[in-house]
Amino acid sequence: MADLQDAIANAKDKLPDVTPTPPGFHPQATATELKGRLQWGEPALTIVDVRDRDSFNACRIMGAITMQMDALADRAESSLEHSRDIYIYGANDEETAAAANALRQAGFEKVAELKGGMDAWTEIGGPVEGTGTDDHPVSSGEYNVVSRIAEFTEERKKEG
Repeated sequence: MADLQDAIANAKDKLPDVTPTPPGFHPQATATELKGRLQWGEPALTIVDVRDRDSFNACRIMGAITMQMDALADRAESSLEHSRDIYIYGANDEETAAAANALRQAGFEKVAELKGGMDAWTEIGGPVEGTGTDDHPVSSGEYNVVSRIAEFTEERKKEG
């Protein structure tokens, strides 16, 4: 069975434009990786924003939930499964790393630090929401699956 799975993986690697696949999970994730997973419509992940409440309310990754650093582990314990894919970001990479480590120490198995946080997310045109996002341009992929897959394919080509 392992030989068959290896053969399938090798075939997909040789035909990336014919058989696009969503990005895998990495403990150090880029904004492009997270956006790729969202564009594929993968429901088995949670995005956690650990910045202060005002920053969260003003602008956040669309669909993110807020959990403050001082109660992060307790709140996550009561609301998230330990095996769930969690993408976390803070005000900077240091806060993000501290939050990710707190969740890992609490027993969460798949915690990814979103490198660059909101700055990296907005730089690639990731969807955002909040009180300060009225001027954010909306891509056609936010409403249309065909456009979303086309955007994903273009972004994968840029990654090389």
